[in-house]
Amino acid sequence: MKVLLIDDNESITEMMSKYLTSKGHECIVANDGRNGLTLIEQEKFDVILLDLAMPEFTGVDVIDNLYKNGKMGKHKIVLFTASSINDEDIQKLMKKGAHACLKKPVKLEVLMKTIGA
Repeated sequence: MKVLLIDDNESITEMMSKYLTSKGHECIVANDGRNGLTLIEQEKFDVILLDLAMPEFTGVDVIDNLYKNGKMGKHKIVLFTASSINDEDIQKLMKKGAHACLKKPVKLEVLMKTIGA
């Protein structure tokens, strides 16, 4: 599986990338939302793990851009966040096409089950 991990925390992206690679997945990392959006537009990914709370260009900005351009349905996006986003805002993002929301810290078996679903 080809996974794109978009998160501004380099410790998280390094750890998650190593874990996903050890499980046989190809993992591409973007440490900011704009770079992540560019990768989404240029390549095909089986799953995108998207942090919501990033400086300057957030995960919500990524989703809004994809939604506005009619490209949300082409991607399996799993929200991956430690932010205190409320259930109503999560539901809005799910209605735009996000597939799931995982709250950090996430158990690795839950992550693998979610991206494999």
